[in-house]
Amino acid sequence: MRDPVSIGPALRQAPVLAGSLADQVYQRIKDELFDFRLLPGDRFTEAELALRLGVSRTPVRLGLARLEREGFVLPSPRSGWQVRPFDFERFEALYDVRVVLELAAVERLCAREHMDESGLLGALTDVWLVPPAQRILDGRMVAELDEAFHCSLVAAAGNAEMALIHREVTEKIRIVRRLDFTKEFRV
Repeated sequence: MRDPVSIGPALRQAPVLAGSLADQVYQRIKDELFDFRLLPGDRFTEAELALRLGVSRTPVRLGLARLEREGFVLPSPRSGWQVRPFDFERFEALYDVRVVLELAAVERLCAREHMDESGLLGALTDVWLVPPAQRILDGRMVAELDEAFHCSLVAAAGNAEMALIHREVTEKIRIVRRLDFTKEFRV
């Protein structure tokens, strides 16, 4: 893999900087989940998060409600919140959905006369087909590039609804992907 600076913007995700305070808090909490600063099973309160993030409880509450809808956190009656514990059956089911979507995308791409009309596949080739000496070894970066690869593959198929569903599934399995790329042989 090449240095991510050389890859196109289609393969990188920009951080959320704009939006409401609740949107920003939501993104900060999600970043803490994916960076393992909040671990599966951890318990916390809105007040603790608000203090740590330097905001009032209202945007924290709104951000947590959104994360609950997405399946990342669970409310704990009388004790605040909990990071959703690992449920490997759920992750297997999500990986199955991802595979179905990606296979359908590849079938659509192969059925086209001009497979890469969007140019996304060429950008993927530039990132992934490099000599071993040029490969990136940072696990977190590889996980991000791997995620971008899969999302770009599905997006190249040209079905916006399929790509949206795939991105949602991909986000739900992100923590497992990040853990997976902590192993050197996976990088």
